[in-house]
Amino acid sequence: MPFIIAGGALLGGLLQGSSNRSAASTQAAGNVEAARLAANEARFRPVGITTRFGQSNFQMGIPGVSAPVATDFATPEEFAAAQGAYQTRLQNEGRVTGAGYTLDPALRAYQDRFMGLTGGGLTQAEAAQQQFAPLQGAAQGLFSLGQQYLAQSPEQAAQQYMARQQDLLAPSRERQMAQLQTNLFNTGRGGLAVGGTGARPSGAAGLGAASPEMEAYYNALAQQDAQLAAGAQQAGMEQARFGAGLFATGGNLLTQGYGGQAAALGPYEAYLQQMKTLESLGQQPLELGINIGAKGQSNAAAQAMLSTAPTRESYAANAYNPFAEFLMAGSRNPALQRGVQPYASALGQSAMYGNQNVYGYGGGGIVPSQFPLFGEY
Repeated sequence: MPFIIAGGALLGGLLQGSSNRSAASTQAAGNVEAARLAANEARFRPVGITTRFGQSNFQMGIPGVSAPVATDFATPEEFAAAQGAYQTRLQNEGRVTGAGYTLDPALRAYQDRFMGLTGGGLTQAEAAQQQFAPLQGAAQGLFSLGQQYLAQSPEQAAQQYMARQQDLLAPSRERQMAQLQTNLFNTGRGGLAVGGTGARPSGAAGLGAASPEMEAYYNALAQQDAQLAAGAQQAGMEQARFGAGLFATGGNLLTQGYGGQAAALGPYEAYLQQMKTLESLGQQPLELGINIGAKGQSNAAAQAMLSTAPTRESYAANAYNPFAEFLMAGSRNPALQRGVQPYASALGQSAMYGNQNVYGYGGGGIVPSQFPLFGEY
């Protein structure tokens, strides 16, 4: 009988395998359908919008399917039926194949007028370089002049200033000296010399003796030269500052020239910006349609459809085969195994000694008579 148990187990396994295969096929088909439904729920569905400034245009199509054409049908009725069927499929399977917008005719007319103005604005900007060229020439001249002023150091400029001032004063000083000498000679005091001093502690020569008039004259010259020296130092610094100022003024002229050229683009940019503003007003319906369509996408529903929990439960239910489970459980029953064990043993002995020599549990032999070991005599 073991072959019966083995056969039951084998048959149960085959039946269970068939059930598993059927359940797997059902699960796969369910997954495909769930994916299809999820994709349909998550599909982008734009909404047509019309505003005062324009309207959106969305083109829908079915991948691999062309829209019906009237010339392909014999009657208008057939064409209308084909159109209806195509529209039904378009709602379920349609995809966005193109998008655009139509600007309101009034806004389009405004754009055309601004477009006409942009040409003149661009021409004005092109002429700005030539118009501001004199500023560049003036700036270069100031740079050259500033270099001349800054070619001397402040000390050199002071020395040059001092020399020029002394050259201017030299004729008048010579006339004053001649008049003083004539006056001293006429008064008989030409040889008078007083006020001389000895050598100074540093070793330098002391003051020479002279008449009071001559001493006063030279003191006046010394004070005048000291004033000239102070003015010369100030003049040297003023010359350096003036040269630097020339460079600054030239730089400002260049900046004004470049700024003027950039400002010349202002009208062109203003016209172009107005055109962009009108265009953005016309784009609003397209953007609104896209946003509303995006909000209408049911991502939560799509995720729920793609969940594997229902398909796992369906697989477990479809994979269960009660008859196969009965056969396999029976083959594993210990009581049944103990019941068929004598038959299995008899079958093995029949194979070894012949069925006629085995009695009981399927054997063909005769049960032997029983005799006592020690009988009565």
